[in-house]
Amino acid sequence: MFLLVLVSRKHPFAFLALIVALVAYAPPHERPSRSHHPNPRHHHPNMPSQRWVFKAQHGFFTHDSDPESWDFRATTLPFLGISPRQYTTDPAFDPSGEKTQWQRLEHFVRAMNAANPAQQRWRIIYLIRHGEGVHNVKEKEVGRAEWGRHWAKVCGDGSAIWEDAELTSEGVQQAEKIAMLFRTGEVPLPDVIFSSPLRRCLRTTEIVYGDVLGRRRRVVKEKLRERLGVHTCDRRSGRSYIASAYPAFEIEDGFTEEDELWKADVRESLDEHIVRATQLLETLFEHEDDGIIMSLTAHSGAIMALFGATGWRKIPVAAGAVYPLLVVAEKDYGET
Repeated sequence: MFLLVLVSRKHPFAFLALIVALVAYAPPHERPSRSHHPNPRHHHPNMPSQRWVFKAQHGFFTHDSDPESWDFRATTLPFLGISPRQYTTDPAFDPSGEKTQWQRLEHFVRAMNAANPAQQRWRIIYLIRHGEGVHNVKEKEVGRAEWGRHWAKVCGDGSAIWEDAELTSEGVQQAEKIAMLFRTGEVPLPDVIFSSPLRRCLRTTEIVYGDVLGRRRRVVKEKLRERLGVHTCDRRSGRSYIASAYPAFEIEDGFTEEDELWKADVRESLDEHIVRATQLLETLFEHEDDGIIMSLTAHSGAIMALFGATGWRKIPVAAGAVYPLLVVAEKDYGET
């Protein structure tokens, strides 16, 4: 204290610099980290005005250090890889230390979410990549280059059909393994479930959650689809078929009978897909009554786009795997 007073009298500007340095050194509290990634709207002038900015949070799951490499595939971890840590809400919620890590995380997120929901919203998101599909088998057989050059553009090879590809038997088994995770109670069930309308995602969701969801909603979302165009495996079936084959699912308003988004000669870019994923998150975060845990069953490319929309590294996720994220949405007051 004496040193600070001495410095402030003899060198007032040095004193101010010292104070600034001390404040900058202060350890961070449990508050949402802000994205250093550019707002997608600023790079896409045709995108509608964005109401929320999304940022996936570090320090809550052990996959923070996953490499951003195609030589790596993220898999489902025990307890979804929740990190052993304390939360600011623990002393009041669990003074005797009897609650599980997941119970304490849930309580922390509910408390943070309730603090100022008009300006900031917290959600735990289970990103589920569908189980292995028929198209995945063909791509492995011929290689990625040949798949993209020819086979992805046709509907099948005479022995298998991969237009709006179905799950393989291996894909079904992968979904069943995820189902066991939720049946054991290791992790909490989601409050609401969203799925891509493609068959491999609907079937995966159906297997994963089965009859354990009770009255929780299952909703088909068009914007959860894989990259649009060219690849026939990503062309969806008609609305009538989806409603008939998967009656437990709600189909969102505005969902057309025929697939009007898929084009045989135009492939959606990653940047365009990230814009679509951001628009999806805006819709999902608008509904406060959907709870704090949501499940999204999607595709490798769609998950990459969601990572891009939340400032997360683009980590390849294995087929039939669950990847959790804690995402915070903050009101965007930037230029429109």
